[in-house]
Parts: sequence; C-alpha cells; structure tokens
Amino acid sequence: MTDTLLNHRVEGSGSAPPLLLGPSLGTSYALWDKVAPELSVTHRVVRWDLPGHGGSAAGLIGPGASVGDLADLVIALADSLGIERFAYAGVSVGGAVGLELAVRYPQRVSSLAVICSSAHFNGAKAWEERAALVRSGGLAELARSADSRWFTPGFTVPELVRDHRDADPGAYAACCDALAAFDLRDRLAEIGAPTLLVAGREDPATPPAHLREIADAVPGSGLVEIPGASHLAPAQRPEAVLTALRAHFGGDAAGGMRVRREVLGDAHVDRAQARQTPFTARFQDFIARYAWGEVWTDPTLSRRERSMITLTALVAHGHYDELAMHVRAARRNGLTPEEIGAVLLQTAVYCGVPAANSAFATAQRVLAETEAETEESGGAS
Repeated sequence: MTDTLLNHRVEGSGSAPPLLLGPSLGTSYALWDKVAPELSVTHRVVRWDLPGHGGSAAGLIGPGASVGDLADLVIALADSLGIERFAYAGVSVGGAVGLELAVRYPQRVSSLAVICSSAHFNGAKAWEERAALVRSGGLAELARSADSRWFTPGFTVPELVRDHRDADPGAYAACCDALAAFDLRDRLAEIGAPTLLVAGREDPATPPAHLREIADAVPGSGLVEIPGASHLAPAQRPEAVLTALRAHFGGDAAGGMRVRREVLGDAHVDRAQARQTPFTARFQDFIARYAWGEVWTDPTLSRRERSMITLTALVAHGHYDELAMHVRAARRNGLTPEEIGAVLLQTAVYCGVPAANSAFATAQRVLAETEAETEESGGAS
C-alpha cells in the first residue's frame, strides 16, 4: 500500500494486453477472485481497490469527491505501471469509473465493460443520507444488510461482507459523495470504445433498465443480462460474467482478418475463405481471432521480427508449404531477400542442414516468383 497509488494486484504476462478491473463500493479487488485468474490467461490483469477499501489508503479521497477523481487515480495507477492503453471492466462504482474514463480519456480506453452499474445512481438524496450515516456511525450496521443489497436470497460471500465492514468510513462516505453527484447520461453518446453492458437480472441497486439506458445511448454497444445474478455478478455468477467478458475482450476477429490480409495478401485469404466449409469455419475463426487478432497485433514485436520467428519455426517443423506463404509475407513485412537468406542460414545451425536445404529451395522459388510478378506489374503500368 502507498499513500499516492491505489492498491492493486497484477496477474498475467507483462506482454499481454492490459485489462483493468474496478470494484464495487464496499468491496476489495477480491470481488474478481473467481474471474481475474481466468482472464489473466490472455491479458495482463490489474485489479484495484477503492480508497479506504482493501489495501488502498483512505487519504486518496476526501469529502465531496467525484467519480472523476476516482478515474484520475486509475489513470495514475496505469501510468505507474507503464500502461498507456487498456481494456477496462468495472462493477457498480467501478463501472461508473469506466464510463468516466471512456469519456474523459478516450485515447486510453481500448474497450469497456460496465457491469451492474449505471450512468446515474437515482439522484443525490439517498447517497447523501448514506454518507452521513456512515460518517456518524461507521459501517457495521450497513454491512449487516450487505447480503440483501448484493446477492439473491441465500447466497453470500463472507470475505466481501468482511471487506465492507472493514472499509474506512470516511473514504466510503466520500465514495457515496461521488455517486451522489454522478450523472453522465448527456455524454454517453461520446463514448467510442467498444462497450459491453452486463446486467444482473435480479439486481435491485442498478436494475437492467439502467444498463439498457446506457446501451441505447452508446453507439454500437452490446447488452447481456445474467439470470440469477444480483448486484455483484462477478462473485455470484462468475462463469456467466467470464463468458461475456471473454467474448468482449477476446481476440478481435475483424481486426485479425485485416492484419491477416495485410501480411498474407488478399489473394491467399480469399482462397482460404473460398475453401471454408461448415466443418472448418470455427478453425478459421480461431485463426483470425487469436493468431491474427491477438498474437500478430501484439505491439511487443514488430511484424518484421514476427516474420523472422515464423520462418524459423516453420523450417524447424518442416512445414514448407506454410514456409512459402510466409516468405511472401516476410517480403510484405519489409524483409529483404538477403535478410530472409540470413534467417534460413541461422536455421541451418539450429534446425539442421537438410531442413535448411529444403527451406532455401522453397524460398528461392518464391522469391523468384515474387520478383517476376513485380517486374510484370511494373511493365504493365
């Protein structure tokens, strides 16, 4: 814990796409315990605590705070971790922070999921009364009613109720101040990030109508309602929330197809598409979504570097048909014939001379074809 940054937990590969997860009022980042580890398979997951909750210092927020103040704290956290652009998902006040981020910092938010939240929280009066109650009497009484506000009858998560009871009353009340003043309805149409709204069908705090209101206003957004879920859907229905978030934050099939065409060429992709059958359709989607939509779009390596790695891997496994295709791709990605030859020479050392011999023969044929095609195209013009 520090006095200047939100307490947080980081999971997943440092080179994976960043995904920030925001909590609900009264909870810690433990709200995401059943979801974050699964999301960290494909993302660098950063889940954070509200001021005065979990391990975050209470002094990070004060009376009269706004959701904008919380959004600024999230940006400061991202900056401290070297994260420029990120996906974001948040529950309740964490979802409101996500909306605020998407409006105020659109260049930072690549995609957004708003869970059991709202663009407004039913006016200021109830939140002002709750803030006054907590400032005068602490959180013990309010924590006793947490189950009825958070979950359907008969369900509880004791760890989260304990988080509620142990939160700092002053910081909790300041978060109530922020919710009292929050109303972003007139700016929802400005949100350009791909947005998913997730509603708990049994949620009394932010019922599905609140999420539908956002979905109707944010261009191109989607809405999922989860049966049997109340206000803390990630804790009560983690499998359903995980399915929705994976689909939303997963590989970009459309973007992957664009990159695939840029690297392999329209002619190759068109042929692959023409050969697609119902039997192979899911495999083609898998390639577009993960190989091209996630791996080839990861900015950690350049396309030139990825081409060199791919050529080496194909030689090592003797995939010479694929090698021919990726020699062409390497030329599109900026490798010269000399650089391709240097890569293949390296494979002779580590993959074996016979493998490199076949690779050189394949590459020489393809390079000759591409040179002839270039000359023919130049002559025709």
